[in-house]
Amino acid sequence: MSTQPAPLNRLRQAFRDKRPTFGAIATIPSVQTVRIMAQSLDWIVVDLEHGPIDLTAAHAMIVATAGTPCVPMVRIAANEPHLAKAPMDFGALGINFPMISSAAEAEKAVRSVRYPPRGDRLWGPFHAPFRWNVSMADYMASADDDMMCMITIEHVEAVERIDEIMATPGIDVAVIGPGDLATSINKRGLIDDGEVQALIKRAEEGILKSGVPIGGVARSADQANAMIDRGYLVLALGFDWSLFQRGITASLAGIRR
Repeated sequence: MSTQPAPLNRLRQAFRDKRPTFGAIATIPSVQTVRIMAQSLDWIVVDLEHGPIDLTAAHAMIVATAGTPCVPMVRIAANEPHLAKAPMDFGALGINFPMISSAAEAEKAVRSVRYPPRGDRLWGPFHAPFRWNVSMADYMASADDDMMCMITIEHVEAVERIDEIMATPGIDVAVIGPGDLATSINKRGLIDDGEVQALIKRAEEGILKSGVPIGGVARSADQANAMIDRGYLVLALGFDWSLFQRGITASLAGIRR
């Protein structure tokens, strides 16, 4: 008698348990930095949108999470199926789609990460089974459920349409991107501006109402705790470079120079 293979993606159980998860965005093409971060984090998003990382480096960084509890995901440069295809095929268990501003865009993202009939993903996961130490058959059996569709709400138009976006079946995580959200109303860098914060609150309310796990950036422990109290389950502690920068600053604090 055949048995259903165990799921590869441990984040889904954390979400069911309402347990907050913590991660970072990797922008530096480095196996070593990913390996260090993966020891402590629940997830890492390898950044193919803004960082200087190519597909070869991304593959190596995904493999570098092996043997740790860390779930590797990838942020792509645009909501295009061909950009999501390769990262999934060499082992990422989630794709972060930027700048989702309509239900149609959300549906396109959802269909990119699942095989027919649930979606439009093309077959060819030649390296993913090696990353997860499973057979091709077992990888394929759970691939649709293991793969996470993470969308980013980061434009004022997305906030205006938040209810219709979040009604799209198949979204696994919705992340609020404050930087681009501020930029979309001509307030670049002014994340703490009252108008920006009001948009973030409206996005939060729409996502939380939908029941989809909500994610965002926590710039301090106090902010993280406040976000957890509001229902956040996916908290980015920063980028790799910002975590290093903060660590160096903390190490130098109090030293006479």
